[in-house]
Amino acid sequence: MVTIYINRNGQTEQVNSIDRVWLNPAASTFVWVDLAAPSMPELLILSDTFAFHPLSVEDARAELHYPKIEAYDGYLYAILHGIAFQSEESTFSTHDIDFFIGPNYLVTVHNGDSRSIADLHENAVRNPKVMAEGPVALFHRIVDMMVDHYGPEMQKLEDRLDQLETAVFDNPTPEVIRQVLNEKRRVGGLRRIITPQRDVMARLARRDFVDISTDMSFRFRDVFDHLQRLNDDATMFQDRMTGILDAYLTNVSNRLNEVMKVLTVVSTIFMPLTLVAGVWGMNVHLPQFPGSDVAQFWWVLIICIVIIVSMLSFFRSRRWI
Repeated sequence: MVTIYINRNGQTEQVNSIDRVWLNPAASTFVWVDLAAPSMPELLILSDTFAFHPLSVEDARAELHYPKIEAYDGYLYAILHGIAFQSEESTFSTHDIDFFIGPNYLVTVHNGDSRSIADLHENAVRNPKVMAEGPVALFHRIVDMMVDHYGPEMQKLEDRLDQLETAVFDNPTPEVIRQVLNEKRRVGGLRRIITPQRDVMARLARRDFVDISTDMSFRFRDVFDHLQRLNDDATMFQDRMTGILDAYLTNVSNRLNEVMKVLTVVSTIFMPLTLVAGVWGMNVHLPQFPGSDVAQFWWVLIICIVIIVSMLSFFRSRRWI
């Protein structure tokens, strides 16, 4: 779906088509073209209407790329990632958004799941200030909202880690360790996204591109600081999950040791009992305990009980059980 907004004479309106005159750098019109889950004919806008470099158009058509920013003739091309939260799975993934930032236009390409751009769609016409400052400012506004959306999802991730830490000690089942490994993989993927995205913001904050003004560089520096904190949080979460894994393995090992100790005690107790039962069960003449033939059974049973009590008392005195 193609959505087109123009800002001219201090007013923003939505239009159905692009007038090529608006793309002239000398024109006093600012154009924002948003391609949400575009079809192949809709993607032709990139090459036919805007005449973007084929390499950047090819990257925009690809489903997934890591964050980066490049300067082409007359425009900047950036790929950044936002959070795509799936509430039914209680987890999150990221989706990329492609930005083409020109002198008086901004083109965004995404899969249609961007909450940041959806919010701006609702406010673009009602609030002319959304587009009044130009394409770089609108680019910053989108990126800032994308990064802000990371915060609540990171908090939910931290809550899930708290639950997993409790489960590791209370009920260390294979399902718990599976959840820990899944979260560890997701955080690893998140770090692979945040780190290059932070580097992109660093380049914008340093004004590596002539299109970025001093005022905008300060705004991008604030986004960079936010991404730095997110990167630190992701690193901390990864360390916590490593600790959870170690705690799980230690807890399971301790439980296994307890089980083996009990089994060893039982086996040790039954060794002399087996000897007693084997000796008195032989088909040979043996010394008789006082009493009748029936009393012999009770004598052997009493001897076995005495052996059990004695061994348990000895094990307890040595603190083996």
